[in-house]
Amino acid sequence: MKKLLASSIVAATAFAGVSAPAMADLSANVGFASEYYYRGILQKESSASAGIDFEQSGFYAGTWAADVGDGLEYDIYAGYGMEFGDFSVSGGVTGYYYTGEFDDTYEEVNLSAGWKFISVGYSVGEWDGFGESEDYDFIEVTVEHNGFYATYGEFGDDFDGDYIEVGYGAEVGGFDLGVAGIFSSDELSDQEDSKGEPTESEAIVFTLSKTFDL
Repeated sequence: MKKLLASSIVAATAFAGVSAPAMADLSANVGFASEYYYRGILQKESSASAGIDFEQSGFYAGTWAADVGDGLEYDIYAGYGMEFGDFSVSGGVTGYYYTGEFDDTYEEVNLSAGWKFISVGYSVGEWDGFGESEDYDFIEVTVEHNGFYATYGEFGDDFDGDYIEVGYGAEVGGFDLGVAGIFSSDELSDQEDSKGEPTESEAIVFTLSKTFDL
């Protein structure tokens, strides 16, 4: 697979008595990545992106698009999230679509939970395109502290492969800057050894983005 789906945010609503602010928030974002990686898989070098998000009382919805060379990837997502003390939970759905022949449709359900500096996400979905259909799941664990983070992610079901990502992000002059090292298994890699066989890959990625309130 050339591409694997965008992250999500989702939520459980079973915690009675916890209320979220009623204020609505509409924002837009633009960004650039020296290499667009998602879940350890290279999508495109030098990729620009843009999106718009709406949030109110824990509910969220949005869309995001990125240049993947052969057309655009565009994602549509919605869900609900809440926080109570040091804990957070969320649940939602995400769809990943393409205007060209780079890849085809992914649709998934996303669940996540977090406590202080650690979070766990689980997604289950289906890739449907080019006359085929495959099921997959994905689990990731992230720890973060003062802008530094480390993530381990692994695919299951019809998909295989895992990766580690370590990085740092900070806001400078109203812009969000980030750098990350990504280490992918041979199942996710776009690199080959001298015999033409897939091999583990390493990459350094720089990102720049800006968010605007609307």
